Amino acid sequence: MKKVNVYVTLRESVLDPQGVAVKGGLEHLGFAGVESVRIGKIIELQVADDTTEDMVKEMCEKLLVNTVIENYEIEMGVLA
Repeated sequence: MKKVNVYVTLRESVLDPQGVAVKGGLEHLGFAGVESVRIGKIIELQVADDTTEDMVKEMCEKLLVNTVIENYEIEMGVLA
């Protein structure tokens, strides 16, 4: 069994209202020096050992990621 993490973030050109809100909240709490905040998500998958990165890319392109507005990175590992 493999563990796959897919890290999804909005493209830089896309406004991130949640990130803007979090940045404002941090400033309100007195945390100075935070230049920007971008919020993303992690999708964790447990897949069969024979699953390839190309197969996960296909999953991302077809369902998991909106490639028009989001970027993604794939991290594949082995479950202990």
